[in-house]
Amino acid sequence: MTSAVLEIVGVITEAAQVFVEARTLAGIRAAKEGFAAPGQIDRLARHHGAKARWVLDAWTESWLAPAFANWTIDADLRRIRCAILAMHGNRDDYGSRAHPERIAALAPTAADIVWLSACGHVPHRAQTDAVLTAIQTFIANRVTLRTTDAPGAGCS
Repeated sequence: MTSAVLEIVGVITEAAQVFVEARTLAGIRAAKEGFAAPGQIDRLARHHGAKARWVLDAWTESWLAPAFANWTIDADLRRIRCAILAMHGNRDDYGSRAHPERIAALAPTAADIVWLSACGHVPHRAQTDAVLTAIQTFIANRVTLRTTDAPGAGCS
């Protein structure tokens, strides 16, 4: 008896950073400084609980480390074999339009870019309806759900 494997048929990104850019580092430095003010870590605690300080330090120190300066996911993007939806806000403090454009340029498959106006780093909160519409459109136009018996098949 064979077991069916669900094939990955689409990738959806929201405010993804795929390389280190000056805008990303500047935004992280500003956030780190802002969270140093009294009471600001409480904002993160609403989402991360007791791990808020750890989350902040892991995020800021990783991105700002000199050893991370040349990080990219370029090789991974070149291996994707399914449709991609890359959503990004035009007011994202942590990344420019270069990120979704790089995703589309390097992935060897169809990649749709949704550029959200008047939107920062958290599109699903800032423009929930636009994000849901983009996802619904992407799934309707680019995604075909199917199963296969071939192990390892699908998007890689």
